This record gives sequence, C-alpha cells and structure tokens, in this order.
Amino acid sequence: MTVMMETSLPNLYARGKVRDTYDLPAPASGGGERLLIVTTDRISAFDVVLPVGIPDKGDVLTQLSAFWFEATAAVVPNHFLRLSDGTAADELPFELPREFLGRAMIVRKARRVDVECVARGYLAGSGWAEYQESGSVCGIRLPRGLRESEQLPEPIFTPTTKAETGHDLPLTYEEVEAMVGREAADVLKVRSLALYRYGAAYARERGIIIADTKMEFGWAQVDADARSGREELIVIDELLTPDSSRFWPADRYEPGRPQASFDKQPVRDWLSASGWNKAPPAPALPPDVVQQTAERYREAFSRLTGRELWRPTP
Repeated sequence: MTVMMETSLPNLYARGKVRDTYDLPAPASGGGERLLIVTTDRISAFDVVLPVGIPDKGDVLTQLSAFWFEATAAVVPNHFLRLSDGTAADELPFELPREFLGRAMIVRKARRVDVECVARGYLAGSGWAEYQESGSVCGIRLPRGLRESEQLPEPIFTPTTKAETGHDLPLTYEEVEAMVGREAADVLKVRSLALYRYGAAYARERGIIIADTKMEFGWAQVDADARSGREELIVIDELLTPDSSRFWPADRYEPGRPQASFDKQPVRDWLSASGWNKAPPAPALPPDVVQQTAERYREAFSRLTGRELWRPTP
C-alpha cells in the first residue's frame, strides 16, 4: 500500500511531526477562520520522525479523532467542523486531491495553549518512572506500593510542557496556574479529566483500556457575535488516538508489567533493540514491523467505532 509522507497545498500554516496544517479563509456561508489539518502516514519515535510511514495511519488518526470530537462535543467543545469529503460543502479555496480524502479535516482556528494536558488512569510510561523515583507524579503524591500499569484510585491530571523540540517536561498544577492563570488552569484540568473519563468508560465497554491520554487546548470564539470577543478553551488537534493515548487490550491486562497495546509499541521495541542511538537520522523499519503497527492502528479504530475506515468512492 502507498503511504503519504509529505503534503503540498496552498497556504501552509504549520508542519508537525505527523500533521500538516493549512490556512483557510472564512467560508462564504459564515463563520470564523478555519484550518485544514492533513494527517500524514509519518510516524515518530523518541522525538524523531522515521523515514518509513505506516499505511492507513493518517486515515485512522483523522477519522478516529473526528469520531471522538463528535461523540464528546456535549462534554467539552472542540474545533472540529467536518471531515473533508471533496464536495462543495468543504468550501475550500482549492481542489483537494483525492488521496487527501479520509485523512483531512476542517476545523475552527484557535490560539493554542502551550501545555500538554495529560490525564492518567493507570501508572505507565513516564508516570511510572517518576513514581518509582519520588512516589509522586507531577507533584501529586500517590499511595505506596503501586505496581507498573496499576489502575490509580482515580484519574489524575499530569500536564507537561509543549516542547517544539526534545522531550516534554512534567509540570505541577501550580506551574500551569502561573503559565495560564488560575481560572484557565482549572478549566484545563476539569475538561481533560472529563474527556478521559468519558473516553475510558466508552472504550472499556469495547475491550480497550485507555491507560492515559494527552490533549491540546486552544482559545476560540464561542458565540456567533464576533464583536463580543468572548473566547473559550476548546479541544484541538487530535483526541483519544493511538498516537496520543495508551490503548491496552482489556482481556490481556495484568498489572505489574508492561502491557500489550494498540499503538506504535512494535516500532519502539524494534528501534530499542536495533542499537540506534535515538539521534537523527533514524533507521528504516522492516516490513513486518510496519505491518504489525498498521494492523494495531486499524484494530483500535474498528473496535472503538464499530466500523471500517471511510474511503472515497472510486
């Protein structure tokens, strides 16, 4: 299968490790400024973009995010407007190539808050490493004797910096307050935990444990009258995907060890065993690792949504 590693459309707004974002004018039908987010098949590990893409990854991340944005709109507002389907309803100033359909979404423009909002329900990853050292995560003291991958007494908010390069660094809640203000910090915490609880409960019914997830928020206009100037913190970028979350198969869950997962763990494992020093350039992944990773992404999508990926008609 072909993969999309690069995009080239008019009015590039930002290019990330996985997503390319393009500026769009306000539509003739009304509304504010918009963005077109195109999710490529690029994959990163250890903060480095790899030279080989994962088939269908961009479609999975885009369509799964759209699924969650629609399902949680009544819980927390978000920037999602529509999946681009190539019709006149997209109101684009250019024709979108067919290969972009299924991996592109149109969203409201927002001013990003430079905080990664992480919600954790289980002790894994960097949270587990920090707990082993200090008995706490992001300044939150946890009970003694917890095991790796163990469920926490209740979900916790463990924000980090939003690093443009290198690793994100843990933040205490007080540090978030100093960055964005007391009221905004409270909104970020409450909304992050609300989305995590909703998603975790939904996924658990479908055989998936969402151990933790990270989200981004931005300030955007919330009412039709732009003259009011009233803005609200809304969810942006992606939501509850295998790139932003740890998805574990519930029937294989066993605390006290690392878990099987529906994400890019085969990529991390292969890279760690390859002897790569985790500095660019990264080595090319072998075909079997690419295939395993693609299958995990597709299975997570089908389990959570109950449907297959949308494809444009021939």
